[in-house]
Amino acid sequence: MILRGVEASRYFAKPDRGKAALLIAGADAMRVALKRQEVIAALIGPDGEGEMRLTRLPAAEARKDGTALRDAVKAIGFFPGPRVVFLEDATDTLTDTVAAALKDWQPGDATIIVTAGNLTAKSALKTLFEKHPNAFCAILYDDPPTREEIEDALKKAGLSSIDRDAMADLTTLARALDPGDFRQTLEKISLYKFGDPTPLSSADVAAMAPTTLEAEVDDLLNAVADGRAPAIGLLMRRLEGQGILPVTICIQALRHFRALHMAASDPAGPAMGLQKARVFGPRRDAMQRQAQALGVKAVERAVSDLLETDLTLRSASRAPGMALMERALIRVAMARR
Repeated sequence: MILRGVEASRYFAKPDRGKAALLIAGADAMRVALKRQEVIAALIGPDGEGEMRLTRLPAAEARKDGTALRDAVKAIGFFPGPRVVFLEDATDTLTDTVAAALKDWQPGDATIIVTAGNLTAKSALKTLFEKHPNAFCAILYDDPPTREEIEDALKKAGLSSIDRDAMADLTTLARALDPGDFRQTLEKISLYKFGDPTPLSSADVAAMAPTTLEAEVDDLLNAVADGRAPAIGLLMRRLEGQGILPVTICIQALRHFRALHMAASDPAGPAMGLQKARVFGPRRDAMQRQAQALGVKAVERAVSDLLETDLTLRSASRAPGMALMERALIRVAMARR
């Protein structure tokens, strides 16, 4: 049987112990690992692994010994309670082994949890689980998390009081980060807010969120977009002293101005454009003001200048890279006036 979307998320949180097996597969190993951890914890409880009710079986061992999986499923544990046999990194070569274990499975045997990578539509292992009446198959795709998944992650992190802007920022953050990084960020935020009864704010999220730009690079780009040309030289010297390459600054500048372009050209307004560009927190407020002040044409000219500079930096030109980059940024800043 196949599990999809919300149905799969609910099953991971509350699996049916009367079912024989579950296959979790997907190209993103972190997504697969997180869902596997969740469903195993739901099946055997927090003390299950310590009570030796979890058996890990690598795919290589299952291939070497064709009866290893069946024996692990039928084994009687020392401690009472539900058991799980976890077969990791399975491929189609183990289809017959898994099929034999499913055929012999009886109520009271260990639940079989199988993880796999990116399986094709015609995968024999995937087909086995899809068609088996006592097993489930969940294929994880790199889709943005749903609101229900985000709210569930917030609940697990102990975050219940969240204001509207902070929720919007967390939703944007969940789409920008991979699941593991997002979970770690929520844990960090929950520690930051421990014992604080006030609602989680947008500023709190921005303070704890992973930064995608170095602080001084961010300062430089804000100076450029705000038209503060005299500040550019000093900021460039600081970045040069840190060993940051001109092409790196150019790439980040292009990202900044492309986000401004999305904001300036969005029919629903700059705020919606920046949300689509995954910009949040105080940085979002600053960029919203920049997009409104610059307008679409000015931002397009800036992007054009930066693209030309990027091509020059990557070419065989002998011109000093930092000087080229500084001149381009000053030209963009002066265009604001």
